[in-house]
Amino acid sequence: MTLLQAILLGLVQGLAEFLPISSSGHLVILKNIFHLNTDMDNVFDILLHFGTLMAVFVVYWKDIKELIVEGFCILGGWIGNLFLWIGNIFGEKGKRQPYKAVINTPYRRFVMMIILSTIPTGILGILLEKVVGDAAQQLLLPGVCLLITAGFLAIADNIKGGVKNEENATYKDSLLVGVVQGIATLPGISRSGSTIVACRLCGFKKEFAIKYSFIMSIPAILGAVVLDIPNLSGLESPLGYYIAGVAVAAVVGFICIKFMLVLIKNNKFKFFSVYCLLAGILSIIGYFTM
Repeated sequence: MTLLQAILLGLVQGLAEFLPISSSGHLVILKNIFHLNTDMDNVFDILLHFGTLMAVFVVYWKDIKELIVEGFCILGGWIGNLFLWIGNIFGEKGKRQPYKAVINTPYRRFVMMIILSTIPTGILGILLEKVVGDAAQQLLLPGVCLLITAGFLAIADNIKGGVKNEENATYKDSLLVGVVQGIATLPGISRSGSTIVACRLCGFKKEFAIKYSFIMSIPAILGAVVLDIPNLSGLESPLGYYIAGVAVAAVVGFICIKFMLVLIKNNKFKFFSVYCLLAGILSIIGYFTM
């Protein structure tokens, strides 16, 4: 892999991860059409996702910090209730201590929702792993998935305004959105676009839909990065190339998150729907003609 290739892939990742056009689909199409020689493809793709994840941390750092604090508070509350449970079992009858409410703030509900969303995402990610790997070698599936993304985005602008946020969204909502994120591991299904639309269909407020979509990606991407750490020793290109690609993905991703916040407020998803439709058609044509 050359430095130019690394920067180009970082640029595509940064643009397509947060714009609703599927970063994984575009990376697959780019590699197939231009025959880019990216050694350790899967690892580099995950590193690029880590770059865009850094952009999420910068934009939503206050929320993420609060979620981390409340997450530890939840853990502490559960441990406290565990000791109460043990004490109630072996203690004197009639002197049982009441359990303390643990999920008692909006941010603690937010933490639980993210955890619940991650469960179906992880399960589907494992089940679809082979399909995703095979899809990276050809253009047909990414093309079909881009058409599906176009359909998702076509309805986005017509969804009525929601009222749910971390205070009143349900755990059922978080599971449904997690399923959609799991399906979005298929190249061509936009993770941001599909999960934002799913959040809106569940009745989330526009701003909360974007925040939830981006923050819920953190556990999935971090998990993938951790699992691939042993493979980093086998990278063949100079380390600086990978760092350059990740840096470009992070900077461009930050800009695109800010753009998405404006985009969803002004209901402009239809333009991306048309783009994904055209990209999907061209990808399918490329599969049969190349």
